[in-house]
This record gives sequence, C-alpha cells and structure tokens, in this order.
Amino acid sequence: MSIVLGYDESPGARRALSVAIEVAASFGEPLVLVYGAAAPGSLGEEYQAHRDALHQAGRVALDHALQEAEQAGVPATVEIIDRKPAQALIDAASRHDARFIVVGTWGESPMRGVLLGSTPHKLLHLSSTPVLCVPIEH
Repeated sequence: MSIVLGYDESPGARRALSVAIEVAASFGEPLVLVYGAAAPGSLGEEYQAHRDALHQAGRVALDHALQEAEQAGVPATVEIIDRKPAQALIDAASRHDARFIVVGTWGESPMRGVLLGSTPHKLLHLSSTPVLCVPIEH
C-alpha cells in the first residue's frame, strides 16, 4: 500500500505534505507525490509550450516535496501525470494501491468548491479511495 499526495506548492498542499509524511511514517508506507499537469487543448505549439511549462512547474514542486519526505525518512516517488489533478490522483491511487489520497484545501467555502470544481470536492465524489482533506492553518 501507499499514501498518495496531490502536491503543487500551494499553502494547502504544503500543509498536506506534512500530514502525508506523518501518515506515511505512521503506517510505514511509501509516499507517492503526484502533480496533475493537464494542459488545455490537445494540439499545436501552444499546447506543447503549455504542457512543457506545467511539467517544469511540477518537477520543481515535486523536488521540494521529495526532499522534505526524504529528510523525514519516508520513502517517496514522484509522478507528473498529464491529467487534471483529481483524475491524476485517482489514477495514481489505483496503480499504487493507496490507503489514502491526501490533498490540501484552500479554505474556500463548500459552495465555491461546488461551483468551481475544486480538486478536493471532485475527489470526495469520484474516488473509491478514502480522501484526507487537510485544511490550511488559520
């Protein structure tokens, strides 16, 4: 089994990283750090440039998270997946037999999450893997 974390360096994701490291250490399981990098569109130079930029941002974010996990003694791997974040996390959870998917929240209202389609909201409705939503500290 594993713990899957959606990570993008947002304040919510940084707090979720701490919780995911703690949970992974408690269960003695590896951490899978996931960045959903779906670029809009599907063809052309703009798509490729956007995709490349998203992959670069994902590599930087995941490198930081990987360093924190390693410093805590938690084995971790990284994945940049060309899907929207919620689907990328669901796919990774399935492939890695995840115990939990961990995501940070932005402290937005439930209504805003419904209207804008936040990743935690989507996961709570689509994932068959339990989802641990970590609020940002206030």
